[in-house]
Amino acid sequence: MKTMKMLVVAMLLMSGVQVANAQTSEEIINKHIAAIGGKDSWNKLKTLKLEGTIKAQGAEIKLTIYQVDKKAKRENIALMGMTGYSIVTNTEGWNFMPFQGQTKPEPITADELKIEQNDLYLQDEFITYQEMGKKLEFLGKDDFDGTECFKFKMTDKNAQETTYFIDANTYFTLKQTNKIKVNGQEMENSMVFADYKSQPEGFFYPMSISSGFGEMQVTKIEINPTLEDSLFQLPKEGK
Repeated sequence: MKTMKMLVVAMLLMSGVQVANAQTSEEIINKHIAAIGGKDSWNKLKTLKLEGTIKAQGAEIKLTIYQVDKKAKRENIALMGMTGYSIVTNTEGWNFMPFQGQTKPEPITADELKIEQNDLYLQDEFITYQEMGKKLEFLGKDDFDGTECFKFKMTDKNAQETTYFIDANTYFTLKQTNKIKVNGQEMENSMVFADYKSQPEGFFYPMSISSGFGEMQVTKIEINPTLEDSLFQLPKEGK
C-alpha cells in the first residue's frame, strides 16, 4: 500500500510538472509574440517586398523577395551579371538559375515544394503554427553564443522539424535550425537573426539574417505593396 501511495504521489507530481511546463511555454510564446509587435500588427501584413544583399564566398548577391500571404512567393537573385529566380505557389514551384547552368525554368521536386510552401505564411511561426497543423514542443533552456535562450521544436505535417532559440531577455528569435528531408536524405540548415527593427505597422523584423550560405542585410522593406499576379507566373518566353 505504501508503494502504491508513493506511485500515486509521483504521478501527481509528474502531472503538476507537465502542467507547469505547459503554462511556462504558453507564457513564453505570448511574450515572444508581444515582443515582436503582437498578432494584430502581424495580421496587417498581406503582401511584402523585401530587398537585401547577401555576401557569400567573396561575392555579392542582390536579392528581391515578393510575397503574397499564404499564396505565392518569388525570389529574384542577381549574381555575376545574371538574374535568376524561384517561384513557389500553393500548387507548384520553379527555379531558374542561369549562373548554375540552367537555360530555362525547371519545376522543383515534390519534397522541395512541401518545404518551400511552409514559407508562404508571412506571419511569425509562433502565430501561425496551430493554423498550419504543426506540433510544438518546449525543450527548456539552452545557450546560444553566450545568451540564455528558450528552446522550442516545431514539427509540421510532413515531419519536417524546426528548432527555435528565443532570447530569454528580449524574447526575439535568435536562431532557427531546420531539419528537412530531400529525396530521402536529411539535411540541416541554420539561420541566425539580428538587428530587429520596428516597422511602421508595429511589428519587428530582423534586418540581418545569416546562414551557411552567407549573411544577408535587409536594405528595404515595403509593407502591403500591390503585386501583380504575373510576378508569380512563368514568363511567356520561358526565361
